[in-house]
Amino acid sequence: MTNPLQELLDGNRRWSAAMNAADPTFFEQLAKQQSPKYLWIGCSDSRVPATQIVDLPPGEIFVQRNVANVVAHSDLNCLSTIQFAVDVLKVEHIIIVGHYGCGGVQAVLDERRLGLVDNWLRHVGDVAEKHSSMLTALDLMSVRNARLCELNAIEQVTNTCRTTMVMDAWERGQSLSVHAWCYSLENGHMNDLGMHVDSRASLQPAYEAALQRLVRPAVVRP
Repeated sequence: MTNPLQELLDGNRRWSAAMNAADPTFFEQLAKQQSPKYLWIGCSDSRVPATQIVDLPPGEIFVQRNVANVVAHSDLNCLSTIQFAVDVLKVEHIIIVGHYGCGGVQAVLDERRLGLVDNWLRHVGDVAEKHSSMLTALDLMSVRNARLCELNAIEQVTNTCRTTMVMDAWERGQSLSVHAWCYSLENGHMNDLGMHVDSRASLQPAYEAALQRLVRPAVVRP
């Protein structure tokens, strides 16, 4: 039987050869340790590869991905990733990365049933309900999608900051910041949502400032 994944395996060999040609010690150094500064919590969307879109090589970003980049306090997968990144790897930054045009976000806006994932997207639905007045004021669905993608990233930063792992890190004086970004599939640009939290005390002011930034008259990014 022909291997149905042979194309991927061939691609792997080409990539490995190219990396070795560029730096013969690359894999030797990469295998020795993992010491990333960043934890990326992003959407599972195949069009948003973490290291590639910020121009970093393998080994620089620890990654956790799920549908619609949600940080739920009941999700042991995500919480375990945060704990390992903060307590063991000692990352300095946690970045919550949404992306405009997110299918999960659109399903929430359309109130469309997709199956089991609807239960997961209930977390995004809660964000939409919390900020319903802001969303209903927007006429264009594309703009509404963009705004909910931004609001969701901001709310997930809040959830991240309230995890025991992050709060404990701040209590012991560990250098750790949490940030909200949103990525555009249209032009490949990352939008900093202006929410940067480096302590328990800075969470609420940063949250309020990020929301205020969204309601200012501006051209909403695609």
